[in-house]
Amino acid sequence: MIFLAELPASSRTGDVLYSFLSIVFEGAPFILIGTLMSGFIAAFLPSKMLEKMLPRNRVLSTLIAGFMGLIFPVCECAVVPVVRRLVQKGLPLSCAITYLVSAPIINPIVIFSTMSAFQNVEVKAGELGSVGMAMARISLGYAIAVIIGLLLLRRKPEEVLTAGVAAGMARAAATTEEPAPLPFNTRLVHAMRTAMRDFLDTAMYFSVGVFITSVFNTQVDQSKVEMVAGTDWAAIPSLMGLAFVLALCSTSDAFIAAPMSAFSSAAKLAFLVFGPMLDVKLVFMYSAVFRRKFLLWLCAGMFVLVACLAPPWVILFDKIQPKPAAAVQAPIP
Repeated sequence: MIFLAELPASSRTGDVLYSFLSIVFEGAPFILIGTLMSGFIAAFLPSKMLEKMLPRNRVLSTLIAGFMGLIFPVCECAVVPVVRRLVQKGLPLSCAITYLVSAPIINPIVIFSTMSAFQNVEVKAGELGSVGMAMARISLGYAIAVIIGLLLLRRKPEEVLTAGVAAGMARAAATTEEPAPLPFNTRLVHAMRTAMRDFLDTAMYFSVGVFITSVFNTQVDQSKVEMVAGTDWAAIPSLMGLAFVLALCSTSDAFIAAPMSAFSSAAKLAFLVFGPMLDVKLVFMYSAVFRRKFLLWLCAGMFVLVACLAPPWVILFDKIQPKPAAAVQAPIP
């Protein structure tokens, strides 16, 4: 019978395709959710609502934008089309970039998954436990996102965004009055069409990044990665490079980092913060929104900030994290 036929032998090509499909099936639903949100934002969100909700002070609004992931909890696969649509609806550039960088980390699902992944990990001296790692990840991600956002306060949109996205932002800024609301059915059709265009645009870049990730996962000996775990100066950039290539989802990457007992908490923290901010697939997805020169600047800035801040961040949170209760010895008679 055909269902009892022998399965084909594994091959290098088959391994790459299997890894490619597994990552696509994992990430595609999140892209769909993000593009649907993008479509509904385009059709139903009033253009001036965001400006009315955020403070007029650009510094304060940038600080608040770092927590928008708690309101729009999307992962890195879904946040790019959402941010592009929010920018074209009038969200200030500094707030949009801050939300773009922080949302995949400052996210209720990511917080819970990080604590769960590190719950059963043995905590050594100078290392972080489940609560410490989760809080360090959230705070470091927020700090880096806000730093990048504040650096963009004086940058013009046309210096950062591609021509099409910048033009949409300019149209939103030039609009002084809200247009008359369209019927619900018309807006629903507009939302679906916008979501379809955004999904096809995002999926193309996502697929290129996933293919590169699949080749790395299946054709590179992963055991050689741990050879650099001895010192932080080598372990931190190595794990950051691994996070860049593996392109894991921020909701599941903690379960990959937690068992890496050979690496320090600083290296693991860098892995968990840098991966959701920048990986292979995100580079291609960012290129649909940002100019090439700015994208290079953004990538270099993220890498330097994460690598430099991760070690002192671990030292800080090691001092304030809850300590395990010491065993009480019975008195000697």
